[in-house]
Amino acid sequence: MTSHVAACPHSERSFRVVTAPRRTPARRLRVEVGIVGAGPAGLALANVLTRRGIDCLVVERASRERVEERQRAGLLEDRTVRWLRSQGLADRLLAESTLHHWCDFRCLGHTVRVDYGAYSDGRQHHVYPQQNLVRDLIAGLERAGTPPLFSHNVRAVTNITGRRPRLECEGMEIECDYVVGCDGFRGISRAALPATGHRAHNRRYPYDWLTVLAEVDRPVEGVRYAVHRAGFAGMMPRGPRLSRFYLQCPPGDAVAAWPASRIVAELRERLADGDPAGLPAIGATPEVRMLRMHSSVLTPLAHGRLLLAGDAGHVLTPSGAKGMNLAIADAAALAEALVARLREGDEGPLAAYSATRLADVRRVLGFSEWLLGLLHLPEEASAAPEAELTSRLAAIRRLAEPGPHAYRFAHRYVGSGVREWCHDPPG
Repeated sequence: MTSHVAACPHSERSFRVVTAPRRTPARRLRVEVGIVGAGPAGLALANVLTRRGIDCLVVERASRERVEERQRAGLLEDRTVRWLRSQGLADRLLAESTLHHWCDFRCLGHTVRVDYGAYSDGRQHHVYPQQNLVRDLIAGLERAGTPPLFSHNVRAVTNITGRRPRLECEGMEIECDYVVGCDGFRGISRAALPATGHRAHNRRYPYDWLTVLAEVDRPVEGVRYAVHRAGFAGMMPRGPRLSRFYLQCPPGDAVAAWPASRIVAELRERLADGDPAGLPAIGATPEVRMLRMHSSVLTPLAHGRLLLAGDAGHVLTPSGAKGMNLAIADAAALAEALVARLREGDEGPLAAYSATRLADVRRVLGFSEWLLGLLHLPEEASAAPEAELTSRLAAIRRLAEPGPHAYRFAHRYVGSGVREWCHDPPG
């Protein structure tokens, strides 16, 4: 605020004149593609576009420290790794990840090992924590001279049906040819869509999962799923001394109802199921969250010059570890479509983006829900679960034996991208 003192000609007294504060003009930037959200999808897309000579900028409301420390997914599908490698974005991933080609199912005291690599032409998962991939992708943008703008909150995405959509931030406006929303289910990008013309296909599942990141005394060798009368439990590798655990619990349950002692006891009961030697010792639990189990698919995934990718357009449960992989598949499709539009003038791939990606999303969602059905007993089975568990054990054993059930499961689980095995869920 500025002020000055002036002399009054009719009095020897002075008076103070207060003027309105001057507003600092908003800084204006111009890019071809503005990307909201520095998750795996947004960062992968920005890396590829930058390498193809397209001017883009990632804007992220959280700090860099927060983004690089978020621990979420960790299982990368075969097709995801192949694409990252083809774009020159997988050097550290290939050097440091561990390969997995089997998973165990525990049911009625039996452990059934499903060697999905053997039924998918040797394809494997790469275990590589999401935060490591995010750091790699940020470093790639830094080397290219186009680092993300961290700690910048996009308050509005405007003019999405015009020629120049805008990202409006505090003290900054970014004018774009296209905006890609990679900022999640509750992000500003999804909120920018008009009230009509879009539909969210939502489903709430009749259980929740307690998700636990825990220290372990030795590396977890592979994924273990437990189908148990007390409820599902899961164990996923995350690193030499960390593992991700899941526990089925009643819908609406609270984290406060799960002290560390109860978590460890339930994990041992369900995952061991009479064979405790197969489990690592569980130590501190630095992260315990309650996951409200739901899925949501938005149709279409675009409006005007705003395109959605990842959780902004579709949310899946962790069943089958598909969320991050689907998000990166969105980025792969968008990269080719935007290059075709902005460098070659071909609007076809961009016009087909939503329909193409939604077909893949529905296939993946179908598999994820089939796996949920295998891992969870229906409520009506709670009184006499033995018959239901016996049926599940038989279904699990079919996945471990040569035949169409094993082949379909293997290709869909590992994310091979081979379509002839991907039309119908196994079972």
